[in-house]
Amino acid sequence: MTYIDLLISGILAFIMVSVGLSLTERDFALTFKRPRAYFTGVFAQMVLLPMLAFGVANVSGLPPEFQVGILILAACPGGMTSSFLSYLLGANAALSVSLVTTNSFIALVSVPLIVNGSLLWFMGQDTHLVLPFWDTVWQIFSITILPVVAGVLLRRKLPEFSRRVENPLKWITLALLAALFAIKFFAGEDQGGSGITVAEILKLLPYSFAVNVLGLTVGYLAARSQGLSVKNRITIGIEVGIQNTNLAFLIAGTLIGNEAMLKPALVYAMFSFFTALVYGLVQKPDALGQFTGRQNRAELGSKG
Repeated sequence: MTYIDLLISGILAFIMVSVGLSLTERDFALTFKRPRAYFTGVFAQMVLLPMLAFGVANVSGLPPEFQVGILILAACPGGMTSSFLSYLLGANAALSVSLVTTNSFIALVSVPLIVNGSLLWFMGQDTHLVLPFWDTVWQIFSITILPVVAGVLLRRKLPEFSRRVENPLKWITLALLAALFAIKFFAGEDQGGSGITVAEILKLLPYSFAVNVLGLTVGYLAARSQGLSVKNRITIGIEVGIQNTNLAFLIAGTLIGNEAMLKPALVYAMFSFFTALVYGLVQKPDALGQFTGRQNRAELGSKG
């Protein structure tokens, strides 16, 4: 692991602490007391999105490595960015964290199935990819669960302090997230950067963008079909529309050892934060006002 990877892990953990500061145990209890939103998000993320991505890859005409890369991207569940966006927009951050955690565990089984199937379909390669179980569990625990729990406990013990620092932390975490993206794109390859070219970006952009927009759309439609609240529609759309690109980098670059396969995820990371932000603001135009002034509490919503 490079020092860039360690820095990114630290940034992600800090972001999840700030998300946890906006939550209480009651937020999570409500998520599982009325689980319709939760199960809708799991199904849309883990079943519907890979099916749509398979269609995009099939019609793309891209080289097989890039086609497999699109499926790798779609197979990876939402990550820290999706939870941070739900928190930023005043959506249902507790639902987002619950979905990220659950889907990350499901991915231990679903990712090898999807990736092995796509390698066979697009490249004729019969392989046996297996995610490193304990490494993946540790990543989920150390970068998602533990920081969120720390934030929730800090809010319980020091509620006044938590309220005072919540809005400043949003600006700090937003700046750190921008730094994270910059590191991935501008650091040298030997330090954990990407090394992607402009020509590759232009070739992959339409298809990475299509996967992103389809994810946001299917998440929204799935949530709306269940009569869920605006906060839950925003959250589920973001969860389906934003993938864990760090996991995609691990699968393509480290486990498979094919740098071309991770490039759809790199291009995806260039814009997915901003498209998801616009998606949320269209449904909840007052979110930026909440971000800059008022306290931002994640709730399940009356219909959740």
